[in-house]
Amino acid sequence: MSHGARVIRTGVSSGGAAAPPAATVASSSAGSDTELMDGSYFRSCAGMLKVAQMIALLIGFISVNNSQWTDYSAYSFFQIVTMCDLAMILFFYITHIFRIYRKLNCVSWPLAEFLHYLIGTILLLIGSIVAAAKSYNLTGLVAGATFGFLATILCILSMWSSYKVSCITQSTSK
Repeated sequence: MSHGARVIRTGVSSGGAAAPPAATVASSSAGSDTELMDGSYFRSCAGMLKVAQMIALLIGFISVNNSQWTDYSAYSFFQIVTMCDLAMILFFYITHIFRIYRKLNCVSWPLAEFLHYLIGTILLLIGSIVAAAKSYNLTGLVAGATFGFLATILCILSMWSSYKVSCITQSTSK
């Protein structure tokens, strides 16, 4: 015999408004869970921010890759950081779109995404500073460093919004 706490739900909330029938709630939530893709994530602020980050990183990479540069170590570091960051952002974007985080609940997805943004943003900032310092006023290298800084700002915004959401959900659940 179990002595755990039980939750009893009624049809009327404390505000006096009746809740929708159970069959309606079950069918609407089941329909959204069976969909392959989360269409609302495309239009969400977090989804559009990830797309903007990926575009800025791709433009920064292409700008540096198609320029003539003499300092191999500085720009190869910038290229590696932008491509790794782009791949990780794309991974988290696909994770959210296909709702993989619901199936793999053994991973703390908010923490993983926050740590990715923390480490990736620091490396991207370092790479952008070095790329800007070694650009020697070549337009492609300056453009690459500029888009690197833009991607850094967008990553900071994502990190801040991720942290803000995590703190709000934890503080309201107590």
